[in-house]
Amino acid sequence: MWYGASSIVARFLFYLLTPYFMGTLSVEKYGDMSIMYAAIPFLNIIFTYGLETAFFRFATQEKYKKDVYSTSVISIIGTTIFLGALLILFSKTIAHWLRLDNYPEFITLSALIISFDTLATLPFAKLRLDQRPRKYALIRIASIVFQIIITYFLLTVCPEIAKKNPDGLIGTFYNPDYGVGYIIIANLIASVFAWLLLFKEFFSIQWKFNFNTWKVMMIYSMPLIIAGLGGMVNETFDRIMLSWLAPGATEKAAKEQVAIYAACYKLSILITLFIQAFRYGAEPFFFKESEGKDAPRVYARVMKFFVITISIMFLAVALYLEIWKYFFAITGTPKEKLELYWTGLKVVPILLFANMFLGIYYNLSIWYKLTNKTMAGAWITIIGAVLTLFINFLFIPIFGYMASAWATFLCYGSMMVISYIWGQKEYPIPYAWKKLVAYMVIALALFGLHKLLNNWTHNLIYNLTTATILFLAFIWFILQVEKKEFRKLPWVGKYIR
Repeated sequence: MWYGASSIVARFLFYLLTPYFMGTLSVEKYGDMSIMYAAIPFLNIIFTYGLETAFFRFATQEKYKKDVYSTSVISIIGTTIFLGALLILFSKTIAHWLRLDNYPEFITLSALIISFDTLATLPFAKLRLDQRPRKYALIRIASIVFQIIITYFLLTVCPEIAKKNPDGLIGTFYNPDYGVGYIIIANLIASVFAWLLLFKEFFSIQWKFNFNTWKVMMIYSMPLIIAGLGGMVNETFDRIMLSWLAPGATEKAAKEQVAIYAACYKLSILITLFIQAFRYGAEPFFFKESEGKDAPRVYARVMKFFVITISIMFLAVALYLEIWKYFFAITGTPKEKLELYWTGLKVVPILLFANMFLGIYYNLSIWYKLTNKTMAGAWITIIGAVLTLFINFLFIPIFGYMASAWATFLCYGSMMVISYIWGQKEYPIPYAWKKLVAYMVIALALFGLHKLLNNWTHNLIYNLTTATILFLAFIWFILQVEKKEFRKLPWVGKYIR
């Protein structure tokens, strides 16, 4: 629970910077930042090459547990140095590819961020495996808080100091037009800070490399790289494609489309954070439960509560968009800029449902990890990636970011369905799929009803009243249907009558 909770808190704190960035940067610069941070996850996948999951898989097996950590860390040190140097060497080429020709140093700084994040991956995994949640949570949250403080200092405090004392140290070197660069610098400092806090775990290895253990881990993890890269195509590559293909006469117009889409994507925050927390906690839990006789029933029960939770979260955001949209205005973003971002709100329900599909897919994916058929995950993700690329390439020039939203929806939906059908043949799990589909359809229908009821008026009080009635009706319905299940839960079960 601690791992999931700390992940939620850390990512939520970073999400709180979104309105700050939107208020501080121009729409075009926010687009630049979105493109940069869409590219970084691809490189994270390559740098870690599935070793974290492989570590969890083999660290609990007697045959490998003795030297799996040392072998993994030594492997990742060598590859990080090589790949980091390669990125820095080709920084200008990559900057041109990302339409950031004026800022090749962004690539160099990002290479260092990715390198330190990669070096921290296995120490974080070791803390999870060793059941040390407090230290894990402390480092995760402290590094994000540190990043927020540095970002605020560079973007808000430094300009004020430079104005008051232009001949001083900060006034001499500070460039007010270098906003995105300072955000990346703050990220780098925070990444180094987190790695230093993990110094003890990182160097608690025996400098002994077991090639046979490494070979087994690579066979297991190589398909996960393909799956991971495909997953990043599905999750973030649409921003990069928008910068290339968005309808508009200028590069600035394309970057504004990226900014609007990226900002509105943030409003799927509740589901995104919950899925992230679930992944952190579920993977070690599922591997440990796999040894029990009732593992399939446990997985089915987890899926049921997962779907119920994300259905409620979908309604909590989709029904209250008239409130959530002011998330963008927290730091006093000018009205003209706000209204430009608000034009993209129509993608939010689509992206929310798409992320529901993704969360279910992550839940389903346990079948190929437990059966060591990780290539199946790679194939499923490749299918999703091809679908994403095809739809975006074909329709972005016509429909802009709406094409990206629907591509995400169809991609994750197809991956979910394929994984379920394939998984039931390889590792049958008694999911109550009819009931779970019904919950999601009902949630979608309630959102549709809310839209219908509010087509006749733009009154905010009426909008929120109907939203609350429908939201509470859904929760009441779930409680009635799943009363027996909820009564079994710790803490809350005694309150269910």
